Amino acid sequence: MTYGNRLRVTSFAAALVLLVAFGLAFFAADIEADQGFSQKIFYVHVPMAIVALCGFVYGAIMAVQHLRTGDSRYDLRSYVAIHLAVVLGVGTLLTGAIWAKAAWGVWFEWREPTLVSFLIVFLLYCTYQPLRFSIEDPEKQSRYASVFAITAGAFVPLNFLAVRLADPYIHPRVLNQGGSDLPDSFRLPFYLGILGMALLFAALYQYELSHKHARAQVRQLRRKLGGEDEAPGRSAAPQVHSS
Repeated sequence: MTYGNRLRVTSFAAALVLLVAFGLAFFAADIEADQGFSQKIFYVHVPMAIVALCGFVYGAIMAVQHLRTGDSRYDLRSYVAIHLAVVLGVGTLLTGAIWAKAAWGVWFEWREPTLVSFLIVFLLYCTYQPLRFSIEDPEKQSRYASVFAITAGAFVPLNFLAVRLADPYIHPRVLNQGGSDLPDSFRLPFYLGILGMALLFAALYQYELSHKHARAQVRQLRRKLGGEDEAPGRSAAPQVHSS
């Protein structure tokens, strides 16, 4: 199974939308009165955080499908989505730390529920791959990983709701009920940033799935030729069968 033209189209769309979004953010959007030019990192940091959290939830949805059907393809999709969301989570924390240092004078504000809650979710998902790697049996590995993904995925919207209900400290509330706190000149680059980051996630997702399926085909060819293959269950990645 390969993605071919779809992967190229998605990659091109992601690059184009992000280029337009960042161009508008740096050259068209107004300079924020209090934070100045350092606020421009907002157009990277917030879309990255939103897409990372959506990636965790999508991983949970795929895990539900895996437990419901027993199809290893859903386990693979869950694994890839969570893996990429963790990568975006690292980017979110790094850009957030840079922004916090420029705006507040500290690298991390422990009294801010938005920051702490995202860190908790990120650290929770950092245990996902070690959990897979610690289980040698492939069937148990995929089942336990799916249960973990579902449990952690359910925690994401609950955590988001708790943050919405908490008294804000200093972190801006970008998407509020009934509208947005964003000035008009900020909205277009911000929403394009979310779209571009989602397309980037989709492109990387398709690329990694294609890579995993290609490796599965190579393993099958080695088995047919009588070659040696890696022991099942020793890899953190799910064992899948190419279709």
